[in-house]
Amino acid sequence: MVAFDRCLIATGASAAVPPIPGIEDTPYWTSTEALASNGIPERLAVIGSSVVSVEIAQAFARLGNRVTILARSTLLFREGPAISEALTAAFRAEGIEVLEHTEASPITHRDGGFVLTIPSREWRAGRLLIATGRAPNTRSLALEAAGVALNDQGAIQVDSDMRTRAPDIYAAGDCTDQPQFVYVAAAAGTRAAINMTGGHATLDLTTLPRVIFTDPRVATVGFSEQAAYHQGIENDCRTLTLDNVPRALVNFDTRGFIKMVAEARTGRLLGVQAVAPEAGELNQAAALAIHHRMTVTDLSSQLFPYLTMVEGLKLAAQTFSKDVKQLSCCAG
Repeated sequence: MVAFDRCLIATGASAAVPPIPGIEDTPYWTSTEALASNGIPERLAVIGSSVVSVEIAQAFARLGNRVTILARSTLLFREGPAISEALTAAFRAEGIEVLEHTEASPITHRDGGFVLTIPSREWRAGRLLIATGRAPNTRSLALEAAGVALNDQGAIQVDSDMRTRAPDIYAAGDCTDQPQFVYVAAAAGTRAAINMTGGHATLDLTTLPRVIFTDPRVATVGFSEQAAYHQGIENDCRTLTLDNVPRALVNFDTRGFIKMVAEARTGRLLGVQAVAPEAGELNQAAALAIHHRMTVTDLSSQLFPYLTMVEGLKLAAQTFSKDVKQLSCCAG
């Protein structure tokens, strides 16, 4: 028995493998094996459509693999159809095959390769990556016996102080029900330590900036149009394609868009979604604007340096009241 005054659970998460018939008898990869590999297979099949799958799939494609992604729905479907369509188009343009609404069953391994049975045909690959999410490492801890509550996915439920439902037990990182990002885990661990030692610190995730490191990048913060609707918030949206952003034109890369979601009654900025080569570099400015409750009018009147990608935020805000195609360069 181990006695303690306070306890921190930080057991992380592991790759989740779906119960596909035959999969357990094959030498499939998870992200761990894929990133540790010292060889490049000629053909790689990827099962999954979320962050890990798209990042690794594109990385291997650029190392010279022929890559096929099998998505049960669409790429990044949780991020909304516009993001999914833009990233799928970019992947297909560089030769990555994306099979949407496709499941493989069963899967076998023979003659040194994988055979995936999909509707109407068999698909062969030298290697198979399973990237269908990560599961919290909590199942073997008997946490229910200590009064620690788990959600349906086995993640530990915590409040903004990192406290679980059990007195004096805290949790942080990917084993919890918070978003699985390293900077969220680090911030949560810091706050848990403060609270466990007599201080008080909370973690506010309402304006969490998120970046997916594909090319083009995918960056989101705040509410999407669909999320605002489900929260009962009447909203107004505008989408600016990158051929209206001078920096993108200069870079000869106009793939993607910047979309803004604003509260209909006040114009307060609620969320930003962007698909752009440097979308991650404009995301923090959007997060700060949302945090400080700026309106799209406030944002459109700010000074942004000309010929930067972040100027796209100002241009996107201006679309709520102007036709930006009619504006001169860096018009205020």
